[in-house]
This record gives sequence, C-alpha cells and structure tokens, in this order.
Amino acid sequence: MGDNLLFGDYDYCLNLGGFSNISYREGEKRIAFDISPVNYVINRFCRGIGMEMDRDGEIAAGGKVCQEVLDRLNALDYYSKPCPKSLGREWVESRVFPLLDTAGLPLEDLLRTYYEHCAEQLAKVVTPGKSILATGGGAYNKFLIQRMTEKTGCEIIVPEPAIVEYKEALIFAFLGVLYMLDQPSCLSSVTGAAHDNIGGMLFKV
Repeated sequence: MGDNLLFGDYDYCLNLGGFSNISYREGEKRIAFDISPVNYVINRFCRGIGMEMDRDGEIAAGGKVCQEVLDRLNALDYYSKPCPKSLGREWVESRVFPLLDTAGLPLEDLLRTYYEHCAEQLAKVVTPGKSILATGGGAYNKFLIQRMTEKTGCEIIVPEPAIVEYKEALIFAFLGVLYMLDQPSCLSSVTGAAHDNIGGMLFKV
C-alpha cells in the first residue's frame, strides 16, 4: 500500500535486502511478493572470509558464471509457484545453502553465479523498458545493479540514501497514518486473504 500511494510513479518498487521483493500494479490490483534471497546468501559467504559484504560487488565481478549451478538454482521449486508467495530463512538454509556449499566453486565464481541467479529471477517478473525504484542495502551493490539492469532491460533508479535506507521505515509510519484514518493497509491481492484489511493495533499509555 505504501508503494502504491507514495511511490506509484515507478512501474516497479524493488527492495534488495536479505531477500529481494517487488511490488507493482497489475490492472486495478497491487501485486507484491518475494523474488529470491539476495544479501542473506551473499553476506553469509562473505563472512566466511572475514568480510561483512561484497562491497560494490567487487568479489563477484572477478568471477565466472557456472552454468550448471545457475541452472540448479533457477530450477528450485519456489520460482515456479504462483503469487501470493514469500520466502524465509528456513527455505534458504534447507535448499540454497546445501546446493552452494557442495558446488565446489571458488568464492568469486560462486558469488558471480549467484548474482546472475538474482538478476535472472528479477528479469522473469518485470517488463523490459519499465522503471524500477531500487532500495535496501543491495541497491548500493553496483555490480548487482549492473547485472539486473542488463538482464531486465529496465531503468533501475537508485534514489538518494535517505530513501534507499529508510523507505521501509517511512512506509511503516505511513501504515500507522492509514490505521488512524481507518483505511485499509493490507491488500488481499498481496496476502491472498479474502479481502483488504486494516493491520496493526493502537496502544495508549
């Protein structure tokens, strides 16, 4: 709902955090779902060499794509499921980490392959030539944004840091405003519920 009312000038709103998720209008409905794990996977492998992240994608940029591993990632069951859908750490730890841990790839090739996977999964859900607002920590990953731009054929806009880092907090505050106005903030087209509803509770001290 926040994307719809506050950032509706963009064709897609993409968040690149532990997971990538997207929202967009489809007819009269707002569609939103998780696309794939992103930083939750990348950071885990970077921590193995004492780094918190792959800054600007520099490690991945020096690697090569392993097509066999990429094909196995793209074949994971979640990606063929219809919306509404969402991801969690349990799925990553049971399906993605074992696949990558046993791939036998150097770190730079493993990350390069995983970046390609993230970009290809995004490309499956967007239309070339459209605009994508990218926020979340992954929006600062220059190589990831480059691969996503090349794979999707879209214009990916990384806004000012305040929006990149605080868009989610801004939207949660906005949901509080909707609550006070007695307006729906949770869309059935996103959740799969029978109807839109007003989420949250008000506590007075």
